[in-house]
Amino acid sequence: MTSLCRRIPVAGTGQLRLRCAPRTAAIGEVHYGCSPKWPTITLRLPPPVKCGGAWKRSGEKKAAVAAPRPCAVGRLAAESGRESGNRSAEVVLAAAVTVVMGAGNRVLYKLALVPLKNYPFFLAQLATFGYVIVYFSILYMRYRAGIVTDEMLSVPKTPFLVVGLLEALGAATGMAAGAMLSGASIPILSQAFLVWQILLSYIFLGRRYKVNQLVGCFLVAIGVILTVASGSGAGHSLKEAGIFWSLLMIVSFLFQAADTVLKEVIFLDATRKLKGGSLDMFVVNSFGSAFQALFICLLLPFLSKLWGVPFGQLPNYLKDGAACFLNVGTLSRGCDGAPLLPLLFIIVNMGFNISLLHLLKISSAVVSCLASTFSVPIAIYVFTLPLPYIGVASSLPAGFVAGAIILIIGLLIYAWTPSNSSSTASIP
Repeated sequence: MTSLCRRIPVAGTGQLRLRCAPRTAAIGEVHYGCSPKWPTITLRLPPPVKCGGAWKRSGEKKAAVAAPRPCAVGRLAAESGRESGNRSAEVVLAAAVTVVMGAGNRVLYKLALVPLKNYPFFLAQLATFGYVIVYFSILYMRYRAGIVTDEMLSVPKTPFLVVGLLEALGAATGMAAGAMLSGASIPILSQAFLVWQILLSYIFLGRRYKVNQLVGCFLVAIGVILTVASGSGAGHSLKEAGIFWSLLMIVSFLFQAADTVLKEVIFLDATRKLKGGSLDMFVVNSFGSAFQALFICLLLPFLSKLWGVPFGQLPNYLKDGAACFLNVGTLSRGCDGAPLLPLLFIIVNMGFNISLLHLLKISSAVVSCLASTFSVPIAIYVFTLPLPYIGVASSLPAGFVAGAIILIIGLLIYAWTPSNSSSTASIP
């Protein structure tokens, strides 16, 4: 067997000898050894029948530890790439569904208020308390099917209590401010929702955002403002309303942003407590809606007054609203479209909430907010179409096209991932 040996002086220890096998053999094993006479590193090149190699010391009997195999590393890298691609595709699909459901939710809410134009507070309470029944029914069916486990149901309920409180406070403060602000000014102030989410994610989740993500979020906010409020005198209406009501609306979006970030925290904590398992989103929806309904009941005197309904007249108001919703009795005059349109809104609104929570679960609160925001210009465009019960279609705002383009550019910049040069290290 031919070999090549070269000795290199090593200070204080002797010489380092490299021994190489014939060039025709493929590298299969690397042996590190220290003989009694000479400290050596020996490279042995057996036939290429293996995919990796082993390290072992010469002078010891069969002491071997398996080293990483290049083919196994390649398979792991390929599987990791496929998993990452599948996850990205799932997020994109979920975001698209959320955008569609969000646009439908905004349009159907407007349609649902056509028959219930005198009973908007009834529609809000019907949705709030109806969701509790529907969500817990779905949760029970999923529990019977084995999808929801006892371990999922045993998670602490205190975070859900806070979720319900935040949602109720967000609704109360939003209604109070919305009653004093013009419709054109609310979309401008609603962009505080995205700012709050980024800030709260940074504080409570330790999330760090890249420059392109921050720039993308900023462009999305600018695009929505141009799309919705251009040419509507929104800035003038903000001055007329006063700083207090504008700040109150911003605080309402703080409650809503804290609610979504807290839900993300719940999913992350549940993953650790369930040892890698995923908390079913209907557990979050059901208990969160139940506590929200509880706090809404406590705030009913305040909320009914905001809607212009004295608390003492609330029972009669709800009774008349139910008659209009069912389209029966003498009060059903002017309730054309009920109960179909309100039911469609409730169904689509429920689907929107579920898709939004699913997107939050598999991505983040900021991504779910961007998807919801993207539905705003789509809904505005749909209102320019001849819809039933609406009457004359609305015209597009002056800056709609420019705002929509800026919004799309912002989303693309947020989703853009800079390519990093990767260096590959060879295994000797």
